[in-house]
Amino acid sequence: MKKRIINIYSNDLPASENICRLLKEKLERSGFVVPGDFSHEAELLVCVGGDGATLEAINKYDFPKVPIIGINTGHLGFFQEINPDQLDEFISNYMAGKYRLQPLSTVQATVLSEDDTNIHKGLNEIVIKGWKSYSVHLNISIGGSFIERFSGDGITISTPAGSTAYNYSLGGSIIDPRLKALQVAPIAPMNTTAYRSFTSSILLPSDLSLEVVPEYTKSNQIYLINDGIETEYRNITSIKVEFSDSVVNLLRFETYDFWNKVKTKFL
Repeated sequence: MKKRIINIYSNDLPASENICRLLKEKLERSGFVVPGDFSHEAELLVCVGGDGATLEAINKYDFPKVPIIGINTGHLGFFQEINPDQLDEFISNYMAGKYRLQPLSTVQATVLSEDDTNIHKGLNEIVIKGWKSYSVHLNISIGGSFIERFSGDGITISTPAGSTAYNYSLGGSIIDPRLKALQVAPIAPMNTTAYRSFTSSILLPSDLSLEVVPEYTKSNQIYLINDGIETEYRNITSIKVEFSDSVVNLLRFETYDFWNKVKTKFL
């Protein structure tokens, strides 16, 4: 009989580690195998912590194809489906097949520099910012057409899943994850007689890409941040941002409803 393997990822908070140990015991009593290290043969990945723990696991394990479910020991817990007191209910529903998958699109940035090419992916967003607290000037094109010379602190390019994260705090719109659109939101844009930038977010359909060409002034450094992971670059030629082929599948119980989740978390 084939082993049924479930991976568990936890942040290092004491509350999360305690839940992780308890869940491991309950799963093993139910006949599952919980390996000490990440197994590529697992059928499920359980993330214990907040939304940050889920994003860490997704990026650490290179956007795994197996379904992912979260246990919330953090604050907001928008991705998380289970509360710590629902472990038995979770295992029972999972074994009975009382769940469905929520596919989430991801975004990727292809960074071209003078001598290298790098790709960064994110479930929530890609952020492009200047060095330290300097403002940044970005020549932005959409679908090959020049749109604006942005000046300000930077921009975020978020997926529908990430529309409730950094994008929302910038005044961007919440987008139902069943839609496939990228949202570009400005961070502290300048809009004066000297600088003209969009001051609201804009939406892009799935078949259009965004190209960013930085203008260098006091510093030639640009920071690219994917799901909170920061990378410093110098002498970037261009950055192309578009949807990635990777899809993240969150496991949801039958009672899950996106807009009810929005209401309970934000209102």
